[in-house]
Amino acid sequence: MVTQLTTETTHTQDEAQIRQLIGDQQRAICAKDVDQIMAYYATNVIFFDCKPPFQTQGTDAFRRTWEECLPYFPNSFGTEIRDLNIVVSGDLAIAHWLLRFTGEEDHPAMQTWLRFTAAYQRQQGKWQIVHEHCSVPFDPHTSQAVLTLNP
Repeated sequence: MVTQLTTETTHTQDEAQIRQLIGDQQRAICAKDVDQIMAYYATNVIFFDCKPPFQTQGTDAFRRTWEECLPYFPNSFGTEIRDLNIVVSGDLAIAHWLLRFTGEEDHPAMQTWLRFTAAYQRQQGKWQIVHEHCSVPFDPHTSQAVLTLNP
């Protein structure tokens, strides 16, 4: 019985740590703080993006992606996360959620719901993102992106 309670407590703590990491990462993005954004990624991270180049490998390349991307965002914006789901198994965790940027309603970045999936690995007691996938669904009849939750 003690082992089961310990396992459940550890799972709950791990999930809370992942949830905190996601929240901290979102705040770093909204602050346009590239150093803080990159602090959450493992050196060998692989990122699958919804825009070209579609795949970025390693923190050096991914840092450049953020540095190129953030100037296009407004000076002040937020994020909204929906349907966050986290699964933890030992030193690995997977999370997926829907995300949109909030703020200037007419800004193009604020018009899109994105789907995120992230894989986390605990290394030396610290959770790091080892893989992240961002995508936009599309309508197979028109080949057009579907940017809202209710197409």
